[in-house]
Amino acid sequence: MRLLVCALETSSNIHLKELKKSLSSNVEFVGVFDKELGNPYMDLSNLAIMGFIDAIKKLRFFFKLRDDLVELAKDCDKVLLMDSSGFNLPLAKKIKQTYPNKEIIYYILPQAWAWKRKRVFALEKYCDKLCSILPFESEIYTQKDKIKYVGHPLLDEIKEYKEELIQSDIISFMPGSRRSEIKRLLPIYKEIAQKLPNKKCILIIPPKFSQDEIKDIYGNICMFFEISTNAHKTLYESEFAFICSGTATLESALIGTPFVLSYIAKSLDYFIGRKLVKLEYVGLANILYKYIDNTVLHKELLQDEVTVKNLFDIYEDFNREEFIKNVHKLRDYLQKGSSKEVAKIIENE
Repeated sequence: MRLLVCALETSSNIHLKELKKSLSSNVEFVGVFDKELGNPYMDLSNLAIMGFIDAIKKLRFFFKLRDDLVELAKDCDKVLLMDSSGFNLPLAKKIKQTYPNKEIIYYILPQAWAWKRKRVFALEKYCDKLCSILPFESEIYTQKDKIKYVGHPLLDEIKEYKEELIQSDIISFMPGSRRSEIKRLLPIYKEIAQKLPNKKCILIIPPKFSQDEIKDIYGNICMFFEISTNAHKTLYESEFAFICSGTATLESALIGTPFVLSYIAKSLDYFIGRKLVKLEYVGLANILYKYIDNTVLHKELLQDEVTVKNLFDIYEDFNREEFIKNVHKLRDYLQKGSSKEVAKIIENE
């Protein structure tokens, strides 16, 4: 089987790597994905964009890439699209219009439950199978035969889970994966680290950054932190974590490490986001836990609330016993990993 794959994000390729383990050896990837997974048509490093102006400059490039992928689809048996709805939904439309009988599978669906619900209609119109990784996601879809909850990929990727609290004297700090996030949070995290002289403070840095990028983005960090690039292992060994909003919050929750979410956006971006996204919480773990117990799993600090004092107060007052008990409910809610189920859907098992 030749499978056209479009996985533009680093996170999507982590999920794709786990999926490949569950697919039979005769499934060949074609398209855009990490070169570790095969021989891609386009290397991910050529797709990196930073900011609105850069995105505008690369519009022609992405239009050509879309057309090239449509051409590649001609000789493929099926299509697998992952996340990145801004590119993948128009791609799905063009493939379906060009090859009406070509099966299109969408894995890691856009968060239409949070904003831009019109994407649901496009997904249902141009895709044949929708692989949901959130149990509540199907509620907003009308074609129930197309969408299926397949489990969550983090339950495949996380190798160790805590059943009880640990006292390790290790505190993790994850200020995000984007330059702007890191620049805003890191000075605050440095001050917190200085208030924890008897703890081992570890800064988790995304493995995608080169040494030059680390020096440029993070600056002088050695006097404040030890460094790790293995987020799951370090979170498992930690007794508490300070985390920027993102997938890392759900990772820490599932692993069983208490944490506080903090996020600082540009004022205009935050204002627009609050107008467009109608959600009570920012953290995905809290969004999920709201469906389980109608309450929160962890504290969230946003914008001006993100201060050294507020973060440190939460660290000291955090109800760790209640957190670890609730984490078990969250794992039960997500049930299983997603890779095996998605592999069955692709191979029609």
